[in-house]
Amino acid sequence: MLGIIGASGIAGAVIGAGGFYLWLKSSTYSRFSHIELEMKAKAKAIESEAELLLQESRVKIKENEIEQEREFQKRLAQIDERQRALILQTKEVASKEEKLDILINKVRNKEASLEKLEAKKRETIMQAIDKMQHVSSLTKDEAKAYILEKVEESSRAEVAGIVRKYEQLAKEEGERKANYILAQATTRYAGDFAGERLINIVTLPSDEHKGRIIGKEGRNIKTLEMLLGVDIVIDETPGVILVSSFNLYRRAIATRVIEILVEDGRIHPGRIEEVHEKVEKEFEQKTYEEGENILIDLGLFPMHEELVKLLGRMKYRASYGQNALAHTLEVAKLARVMAAEMGGDEKLAMRAGLLHDIGKALTQDMGGSHVDIGAELCRKHNEHPVVINAIYAHHGHEEPSSIESAAVCAADALSAARPGARREVLENFTKRVKEIEQIALSKEYVENAYAINAGREIRVFVNANKMSDNEAVLLSKEIAKEIEDRVQYPGEIKVNVIRETRATYYAR
Repeated sequence: MLGIIGASGIAGAVIGAGGFYLWLKSSTYSRFSHIELEMKAKAKAIESEAELLLQESRVKIKENEIEQEREFQKRLAQIDERQRALILQTKEVASKEEKLDILINKVRNKEASLEKLEAKKRETIMQAIDKMQHVSSLTKDEAKAYILEKVEESSRAEVAGIVRKYEQLAKEEGERKANYILAQATTRYAGDFAGERLINIVTLPSDEHKGRIIGKEGRNIKTLEMLLGVDIVIDETPGVILVSSFNLYRRAIATRVIEILVEDGRIHPGRIEEVHEKVEKEFEQKTYEEGENILIDLGLFPMHEELVKLLGRMKYRASYGQNALAHTLEVAKLARVMAAEMGGDEKLAMRAGLLHDIGKALTQDMGGSHVDIGAELCRKHNEHPVVINAIYAHHGHEEPSSIESAAVCAADALSAARPGARREVLENFTKRVKEIEQIALSKEYVENAYAINAGREIRVFVNANKMSDNEAVLLSKEIAKEIEDRVQYPGEIKVNVIRETRATYYAR
């Protein structure tokens, strides 16, 4: 009985398990069918989105193709334009070459004609010598000397005329090119100039601070003058003291030291030394940064640290009232423009212009010629030979060896000679003007000579009855050459020889 019940229970369990399995299978199939439907829907959406993206990509590709086609056509048009311009230039060059060949042939023909004329002249002279020797019983040497003397007298006017003609042509061409270069240089750069002063004024909060600066028994002011290397002037002027020195760098340091001491209020020898040391370090750093900023602005890196520092220090150096750094920058920029116009290296010309007066940063401390000091510094730090040549050439120690050196020399003269750039001592100016006038008055047939335009031009009046126009040209050259040899002057001096004929009659 128990066995029957157990078997019946097992059979029921088996049936129940089978039913559960069927239900689970049916449920799982239904769920998977739902998931499958969802996945198919998502796949369809993804497919649609991909199709849309594909269409957009095709549109963009088409737009890019159109844009590239436009750019290609534009470039093609530019190339065609350049080709046409090149063809025109080629034709112009060919035309100029043809004209040049014609001129060369003309010159050669003239040279051949001159040679024939010279041979004919020699033959005529020899015939004349023979005739004179036969007729006048003169020896051959005496007759030859007489004829040569006459030929020289008659030929002087011809020679002067030829010289005048070719000088005028060279002058016109040279002036045209020089004026163009100078116009380009000066219109692209206009610099300020700084006036050189000998004192700085330090403002004090009250007159009580004057006593503190002097100190007990003058200890503070003695320490200040000894450390700073300046003269400190304390007078009755209320609220100010004067710092005096010809050295701009020392004067600037001294002014800053006194300002810090006055602001701090603690003024005694120990504090003075401490502040002075601190300010000196600040100025050294400041001058280096000043030089570094200049090189960055001009694009002239790299350069040795010592030269960079000296370049910044030129801010505290002046010559004839013109600030050395301002002058240096002016020369560098003018030289760059001139070198560019003449086909030289702009960067090298600007570097040479920037360093042409670098020796001036040390002349107040070391003494000696700033040319020699600057050249030695640049040679020591392996600067370009053109830079060293420009340093020597801008004061006539050497001839310029390149376009860049010549540009620096011209720019230096232009910067120094422009009106208002520099001050000159009246005595030196007067002496130079008198010397120029004396050179002109010493020449034959000169009646009067006047130096005008601050000594940069001289007008020479000659006797019109005794001197021809052609001889006046030669006289102007002689006077200019003698001024170059005997007189020291900035820039250039224009020599005008004036010959005029005046007719005067009185109506009575």
